[in-house]
Amino acid sequence: MSARIGAAVLLAVFAIGLVTRTGITHVVAQEKATVIPGPAADITNPASSSEVAVLAGGCFWGVQGVYQHVKGVTSAISGYAGGDRSTAHYEVVETSTSGHAESVQITFDPRQISYGRVLQIFFSVAHDPTLINHQGPDWGPQYRSAIFPLNGEQEHVARAYIAQLDQAHVFKKAIATKIELNRPFFAAEDYHQDFLERNPGYPYIVINDLPKIAELKKTFPDLYRASPVLVAASSKP
Repeated sequence: MSARIGAAVLLAVFAIGLVTRTGITHVVAQEKATVIPGPAADITNPASSSEVAVLAGGCFWGVQGVYQHVKGVTSAISGYAGGDRSTAHYEVVETSTSGHAESVQITFDPRQISYGRVLQIFFSVAHDPTLINHQGPDWGPQYRSAIFPLNGEQEHVARAYIAQLDQAHVFKKAIATKIELNRPFFAAEDYHQDFLERNPGYPYIVINDLPKIAELKKTFPDLYRASPVLVAASSKP
């Protein structure tokens, strides 16, 4: 995460197009957003004005950054889900043995954006849901694609949407996203929060994540917000 990359290495990285968070390079084609239909099944009568979704789609820097630019989202927090509290620490999660996936807890107003639309952005812009245990240059089960439903309605919408997209052959491969139940979310360390917004010039962010924000604006102009909702701002007294 804090790897120092010299000027010569940076030039080489930009030449081949990708850099991992630890500075190890891979040649992988950048994915653009996939235009997909909205969910046929959705939660149409929300019980409150605030709902929560927990999603995992590779490095949480980019996923958090995407949802911070979505209208109706009031909070997006990077963290871990899938394992125990005792292993919800970055150094442990990165060993690929914790059971956790890098995840984002998204709080949103269902009167402005539905749970199904949150998932539409997840499948279309935030990551490639057909990849197994990796996204872009990052590899390991901590980078898996997963949805952590918080209730039966969310589980139903998520499963129905995956089936809908697979049946329509929207993607060239079957969706690999896992539905993982009864998995609590644990917030990540402070230095991970708002990472994209605080480090817009960081090579990994420039190459892997800023294009996602651009794709969000292009693909979902009605849901895009220019000013992100930040964890730092929401935590102020």
